[in-house]
Formats: sequence, structure tokens, C-alpha cells
Amino acid sequence: MKSFYTHARIFRNGRFEEGRLVVDGDRVVADCEPQPGDRIVDLGGLSLVPGLVDVHVHLREPGFPQKETIASGTAAAAAGGYTTVCSMPNLNPAPDTPEHLEEQLAIIRRDAAVHVLPYGSITLGQRGCGELVDFAALAPQVVGFSDDGRGVQSADLMEEAMCRAAAVHKPIVAHCEVDDLLHGGYIHDGVYCREHGHRGISSESEWRQVERDIALSEKTGCQYHVCHISTKESVALVREARARGLRVSCETGPHYLLLCDEDLQEEGRFKMNPPLRSRADREALLEGIADGTIEVVATDHAPHTAAEKSRGLEGSAMGIVGLETAFPLLYTHLVLKGVIGFDRLMTLMSANPRRIFGLEGGIEPGQRADFTVLDLDTRYVIDPATFRSKGHATPFADWEVQGRAVLTVVGGREAYVYDAKTTKTIR
Repeated sequence: MKSFYTHARIFRNGRFEEGRLVVDGDRVVADCEPQPGDRIVDLGGLSLVPGLVDVHVHLREPGFPQKETIASGTAAAAAGGYTTVCSMPNLNPAPDTPEHLEEQLAIIRRDAAVHVLPYGSITLGQRGCGELVDFAALAPQVVGFSDDGRGVQSADLMEEAMCRAAAVHKPIVAHCEVDDLLHGGYIHDGVYCREHGHRGISSESEWRQVERDIALSEKTGCQYHVCHISTKESVALVREARARGLRVSCETGPHYLLLCDEDLQEEGRFKMNPPLRSRADREALLEGIADGTIEVVATDHAPHTAAEKSRGLEGSAMGIVGLETAFPLLYTHLVLKGVIGFDRLMTLMSANPRRIFGLEGGIEPGQRADFTVLDLDTRYVIDPATFRSKGHATPFADWEVQGRAVLTVVGGREAYVYDAKTTKTIR
């Protein structure tokens, strides 16, 4: 039995065209005529796009199910229009051996509503120092290697990690942070920080390690991807590296594009790492997504319990959620306001992540049927109480947005269907 998704505005080759999409099993197939018993889904003119991809999420399981589970996190992903997510290794146990990784993979096989591709950690215990993992043993089952949440402090250790990653044809995906430059900070070292008596995190703590790692990437030939860049210096470094043809890419998050430290409030939902930077940094990030320097927007979805986020800027845990808000926020505040076009947004949230990380899925015949149907006209207010994620901490609560995912199809299976009265995730 085939499924025919009819009366759709299908996004192909940078523009929308009227048509239908035909799915047979888990694959998109060439257009054909329905036969008796085939399924017809009338989309009523809604927009159909390749499924969104988030290469930076924290699903918290195994180890921290009170924050998030693979079931709840992937339900949130499906509701946000994502068909594939890459899960970071901040887990217990960390995915630093095949046996530890298998604990995570078993839960993914049992509970995931979307495709989940895990990262292996760079160091044993995911400590950013000490002993490197066995890259060859982990490579067949991971999308790349990261110690996200910690920067690898030793240049020699990072160089060896890059050599080993290059040997198994996997990227190093780096959280860049120099511990010696943190000085106990927890928000950006800017005007708000000084006026309100907080301790600041310098921009140099990020860009100094980006600079080091780009040089190491050039030396080793390793594919290198920088996590959640937040500073104008990091943008400039990546732009220069790409101009020289290096295998360097980077991502930023919706919060760094839409907020700066002038927007801070004395609440934990405004605390993340890296922190919200200055207005000048935000402007540099916007230039970076417009000119192609920044190739990916990822959420860094990082759920915590309500108690962990209730201790203000100083005492709260680092991290906010983002899977269920990223598309509507960026569509509303970047596309509808003319900052970037819809084609650029789809490139940042779908095409580039697939290309850079070699991921499957899409809407062309022969591809795995991973796609999202969007209602681009609906307007609503972001309400964390409706989130499927266990984490509710977002600086965007009560923002009015336009556009939402109404159907998410993962490998031919309808993983999420929106209904104005009842919203459900289908497993």
C-alpha cells in the first residue's frame, strides 16, 4: 500500500511547487496513479518540506531521566518538525565504550519517535582530558565524536583525537571553552553582567579554542565542526577557515540569533552555555547565517528539572529547551522579517546538516521518506506547559510566533500529527 500526500506545496530546488508526494514503505517513490487500497492524505495546500535535522540535542538518557528521556525528547523533536536528531554524550554512562554506547542504543531502538544518531565521547568519561576513547571501536555506530559541555583542554590531546577521528572518517564536533579563562563566570562578560554584579564569561574563552582547533584541523585533515558559536570572533575565524578551503563548519542556536545580553532577566530560563552575548555578537551571527559562514542552526536542546532552573542566573543549571520552538521562532523573526529567505532557513535546518554529516532522508524518489508538513499561516503564543519535552525552560515563553509543524513523517511512518483539539505523538 502506498501513501499519497496530495494538494501540497512541496519545497524543492529552493521554491515551492504544487504537487503530491508518494511514499511506499519507508521510501519516496516516483509519482504514479493510486491503486485500490492505497491511502490518500489531502494536505489542503499546506507546505511540505524535507524533514528538519538537529545535530545538537541532549536527550539525557541513560543517566538523567528526570530531565528528559529518549521518548519525551524525540516526541518533542517530532512535534517541532524534526525527523533526525544527533544526541550529545553528556550521559551516565558516557558513550565512551561500545558497551556503554549500547545502553543508549537499546533505549533508542525501544523508544525513539524519530531517527536518533548518537555521538561518541572524545575522552573516557567525557571529561575533556585524560585518555581518549577507542575511536575505531565506536565509529560504526556514532555520527561523530564530541565532549560537548567540556572543551578539550590539551592541544596535544585534541590533535591526537583529530588524527584518530580522521582515520575512521568521522568529524570532531567541539564544544570550545578554555577552562582557565572562565573565572567562575556564568553569563556573558558584558554591560548587564557588570551592572548587576554577576561574574562574566569572556568571549575569548570560546574563540581562543576555536582558533586552536582550526589550526589542528588543517594540520590533521580532520573534519571539524564547531558547536553553538556565540561570538563575532568565532564567526570571523570560521569564515577565514572556509575561505581557505578547510573542512570546517559550525552551528549556532536560535537564542543567539534572536537575543543578546541586553535581554537577560534574573531567571534561570535565560542561562545557557555559551551565554547570550552582546548585540554586536548577535549581528555578526546574523551576517554569518546570511553569507553561509554559519551552515547549521541547531537547538542545543538541554532540558533540566524545574528545580534546577529555578535558582536565578547564578544558581541555575546551564541549558534551555528548543526543539519545539526553533522553527516557528526563526520563521517568524528571520524569514517573515526579511532577514533571510525561506530557502536559507531550510538549508540551515535541513539540507546542510544532512550534507555535512552524511545523513539520509528527504523527499526525492529513492530517499528515505523523512518530511515535515508545515502550516505557515497559523499564529499562536509559545506556552511551555504544552511542551512534550520534560524541560520547560525557555527565554521565549509568551512570544507570539507564526508557523508550526502539523505532520512529521519519519521513514514513512507518521510520527506526529497535530490536531487543534488534541496533539498526539504516534509511536
